[in-house]
This record gives sequence, C-alpha cells and structure tokens, in this order.
Amino acid sequence: MNVLHAYKVYRPDVDGGIPEVIAKLTQPNAAGDRAEILVARDRGPPRRYVLDGTPVRAVGSFGQISSMPIAPGFPLALRAAARRFDVLALHYPFPLNDLGVALGIPDDVAVVVHWHADIIGRGAVMPLLAPLIRRTLARADRIVVSHQSIFDGSSFLQPHAAKCVSIPFGVDTSEWTTIDDATRRRIEDLKREHPRLIVAMGRLVPYKGFSVLIEALQQIDGEVVIIGEGAERDNLQRLAQRLGVSDRLRLPGFLPRDEVKAYFHAARLFALPSVTIAEAFGLVQIEAMAVGLPVVNTALPTAVPTIARDGLEGLTVPVNDAPRLAAAINRLLDDPRLAADLGEAGRQRVAAEYELTVFQSAIRQVYEIAVESRRSRSAGEQTKT
Repeated sequence: MNVLHAYKVYRPDVDGGIPEVIAKLTQPNAAGDRAEILVARDRGPPRRYVLDGTPVRAVGSFGQISSMPIAPGFPLALRAAARRFDVLALHYPFPLNDLGVALGIPDDVAVVVHWHADIIGRGAVMPLLAPLIRRTLARADRIVVSHQSIFDGSSFLQPHAAKCVSIPFGVDTSEWTTIDDATRRRIEDLKREHPRLIVAMGRLVPYKGFSVLIEALQQIDGEVVIIGEGAERDNLQRLAQRLGVSDRLRLPGFLPRDEVKAYFHAARLFALPSVTIAEAFGLVQIEAMAVGLPVVNTALPTAVPTIARDGLEGLTVPVNDAPRLAAAINRLLDDPRLAADLGEAGRQRVAAEYELTVFQSAIRQVYEIAVESRRSRSAGEQTKT
C-alpha cells in the first residue's frame, strides 16, 4: 500500500506525541508499503526532505496562531497529493486536513482518520469548523482512536461508531532498553550531577501543565528537566525565575534520541502533569514505563490515568494541583523501593500490552480494510452507472 500521513507539523520543526506516532507508522515493513508525510512548517518556507528513510513535504507557514500553522497552501497540497496514494491517513486535530478533504479527494482513495483528540479552545471558530469536520468523518472509511474514552468524550465521533476502532499506541521496548557505552557513561554522569532528577517531556504548550510542575518544584527536593520545544518556553523560564526555582529547572529543548534515553535512565521518575483533555493518551508515559520509570500523572477523563495506573505503575494526582503533585513526586523520591516496584510493574505492562509491532500490525489491518471497503464501494458505484 501507498500511504500518505497528513498532520500539522513534524520533526525536526516540532516533536511530540503525534509526530512520534507518525514516525512509528512510517517505518519500513515486510509488506513493502510506501509511506510519505505531508505537514506544514512550524514557521518558514516550504521544504522537502527525507527523515528516517521517509519522504517529508513541509508546506510553508507564516507562523502559528494557538498552535495552528498559518499555511494556506496545505489544503491544496493535500488534495493534489492524495491521488497518488491508496490511503490518506489524516491525523487530528488539524482543521487544514478538513479543508483539503472539502476541496475534493478522489473517490478511490481510502481515508483513515486518526482521531488523537477533540479540538478544544476554539469556541469562536467552531461553528465554521464543525461542518468541515463532520464532512471529513462522513467521508472516512475508518476512524482510529487510541482509547475508548476518546470516543466516549467526542460528540463528533458518536454518529460514526460503526467506523471507529480503538487501538492503543505501542513502543519498541528494545529501543529504550538497549544502551551503548557512550550513553551508559552519559547516564552515570547525569546521576552524579542530578541524584534526584525528575524528567518530563512534551511540547511546551499550556495543556501539558508544565507550569504546574514548576510551581510544584517549590516544594520538591529535586531537579526537573523538561525535554521539548514550544511557544511556552519563555513563559516557563520567567515563572521559574519568579518562583525562585530556575536553578533546579532545565529546559534543554529538542534532544537527540540517545540523549533523551540518557535522561530517562538517569531520572528517578517521570512526570506527566497535563491539565486538559487535549492530553488524550500520553504516549510518552509508555516510553518512560519501558525504561522502568514510575510515572506521576493526572486524573484526566482520558486514557492518561489508565496507562500508568494509580498505585500500580505510578501515582495519579488531581488535575492542576501543584501541592498534590509535589507530594506524589516527593513520595517516590523518598521511597526508592516503592519507586522501583511501580517502575518494574510499568516495564512489565509495556512488554505485555504496548509492544510496537502489535500496534503497527493492527493499524495496517485497518488500512487494508479501508482500502477493500473503498474499492468495493467504488466498483459498486461504477456498476450502477
């Protein structure tokens, strides 16, 4: 199959959970499928490049408004590119995907919507966006969610239950557990320099709750590193300075995978302090669990607290509650045995339930079914005519 994955941004401009999912789904496979990626630039002129063996086309962007690229050329690029593929894999939320579909997708191209989360915080423009979103979902042959809670919480998806399938994300556990000599030395250096290290990772955007983690740091005997890029970087730095914790906070930006692995293996725990339902799953939790890190997450009405479960693979605290977040983190820092037990339970759960090959195989099967369904429909329509 030839599959085009379409989303708003991709590496190296922006990293994060959805780009990570796309990267996993575009890896070469035994079936010889061909994948390409269509995105917009975070900011800047258009470019084409190959990343990890996959061709990427990044449409030019004038910048972002509320994490949305200003890329007027994207819908036209999507429509033009779609005809070369068997499957159009649309990753949501991204309204420019809907504009591209509205311009017209060939009838014989299967459309699979990866519904990562609902659009939130767009009240003023939702009356304009909603009809476009509904049109895309009506055109879709299949809709993929990572957890049942995403379907349950979405009024957009309810009318399309028959097309929806829940497939949890997966990770390559060997990628996170295989350490070369250079990385091992880096891990030991980090442990010596930061013996009570807390690691977090994600785009520096408000819904990730990193401001809550920085507030909690006032009550934590430890140091925090938040790996990732984003528009909130300056705000987070100013907050840390105002609260007097900037000497115990690191914001290194985007890091190469080996350096991320070093921080994960050197840390005592992983924090996921997200504050809105935009954090629908929290793939990075699984990566942390694969390393054997206990997780402190928040009680969102999404998949987040069902991945690293309270008292089993981590500790779950109320949303937007810095004192409770600090207390949970301190508990794990001060009780290495509890931290080790939760971390080992998480490692075992990832190996049993979230292996990458299972995820990739399940998604490929969805694509196959979508292609067969679309071809059968197209053949039936031709017969009628």
